Amino acid sequence: MLIDDEELALPYSEFPWFKAATIQQILNVLRPTSDHLYWPDLDVDLSVESIRHPDRFPLRANSTFQPCHTPDPPPSV
Repeated sequence: MLIDDEELALPYSEFPWFKAATIQQILNVLRPTSDHLYWPDLDVDLSVESIRHPDRFPLRANSTFQPCHTPDPPPSV
């Protein structure tokens, strides 16, 4: 992610909310303040500082991703 002139990474291990997101959902990001990013489609709020230094922000939510459909097992013969 490019913020001003700084390139920052958002690895799934630190930011699991993005793992199941579509490109469109990830690209739909707002910047309400200089240190605040918000992804409305994902309902994710992050401070820029937490992206720069995720180790300083150890509290993070667990990913709530669940598949929308689990295939039924094949019928027994």
